[in-house]
Amino acid sequence: MGLLNSYNQWKETRYQNHVSIMKDQGKCPDCQGRGYTVYPYNEFAYFNSFDCPGCQGSGSYTDWEETR
Repeated sequence: MGLLNSYNQWKETRYQNHVSIMKDQGKCPDCQGRGYTVYPYNEFAYFNSFDCPGCQGSGSYTDWEETR
């Protein structure tokens, strides 16, 4: 169980570091400030880009923080 806890702690620390970097830049951590999410395309499925659910399409950190 120590290995699993170490992995989860590393993953959470990595996510918090990502959020703090995005906060300094003023960008949404979910979409990296683009305002939309990008899904991988392949020959079987095609999706349009959708507004980011975290920031409602604005790309702003403050909007992401409000919806969180």
